[in-house]
Amino acid sequence: MEGGGQVGPTSIRGHGQLSRLRSSSLEIREKGSEILREQLDAAKNELKLKDKECERLSQVRNQLEQELEELTASLFEEAHKMVRDANVKQAASEKQLKEAQGKIDVLQAEVTALKTLVLTSTPSSPNRQLHPQLQSSGTRGSYKSHIRNKSASGAFPLSPAKKEVSIQPVESVLSSLSEGLAFSLQMDSILFAEFLMWKEHPSLDRSSAFLSRIYREDIGPCLSFTRSELSHLVQSAVENNSLTIEPVAMSAVPMVKASAIECGGPKKCALSGLSRLCKHRIKLGDKESYYYISPSSRARITAVCNFFTYIRYIQQGLVRHDAEQMFWEIMRLRREMNVAKLGFYLTDQG
Repeated sequence: MEGGGQVGPTSIRGHGQLSRLRSSSLEIREKGSEILREQLDAAKNELKLKDKECERLSQVRNQLEQELEELTASLFEEAHKMVRDANVKQAASEKQLKEAQGKIDVLQAEVTALKTLVLTSTPSSPNRQLHPQLQSSGTRGSYKSHIRNKSASGAFPLSPAKKEVSIQPVESVLSSLSEGLAFSLQMDSILFAEFLMWKEHPSLDRSSAFLSRIYREDIGPCLSFTRSELSHLVQSAVENNSLTIEPVAMSAVPMVKASAIECGGPKKCALSGLSRLCKHRIKLGDKESYYYISPSSRARITAVCNFFTYIRYIQQGLVRHDAEQMFWEIMRLRREMNVAKLGFYLTDQG
């Protein structure tokens, strides 16, 4: 710019090039920014799509987890229910098995007892040993001799004369009773009606007319001993089925906590208070005291026990006979109580 300060062509060209470069860089910058914005928008759109996909997959996962939990809970509940049902069925089966085994044992014992209790002499087939009149004269004589020998060795050591006197009434009474049972049976309609009413709802409640009569006419008198307080205890034990009768050795020493006067001894009956040879003793329930009893007292207690055993069998449904057969068996047991009450009994040898 010499000589007047004018701008030369070179400077003008440089200026133009600089302007073009600036405009080019602006265009490039704008295009780059536009491209970046497009890429950013595309990335945002893609990111939104991925977010939606993630949200959908998350919902699917939550649904699957919920279904899995419900299925697991259902399976566990079903498994617990099956185990519980199986345990209940097993317990019921074991209980039924024990009850069945118990019933079998009871029935076996009942059948054994019923063979000697229920299958007794009947008019159609009398027992010849119980009915001496059905035997021949020679056989009958030997039978009476056998009874007399047995009685001579019984529980009452009397003089020979007294022995012979006490034997004949026993044989004659037993013979007359046997003849009555074998050849003449006449049913009392009142007694039979009372029995039928009791049989509809059998129980051991003495308030019924049937048992009330038997208590008044048979059980009470049969178990009425000199020692009234002990008699009541014996009757209660018989009713509750908690009386124990056991034989004792003649040399045994009474192991009791009560006094000797109360419990008697091998030669004194605790119930009658009489001096008798006592071959048995009784125990009342869970008490530790034993009471020595004479053969006569034992026969009276045993007769009442046999009656209670039979009516318990009827109450439990173990007797399959008809009402008339049951009635006659009860009448026979009542007869045994009355005979024992009067002092007639068979010795252990007889």
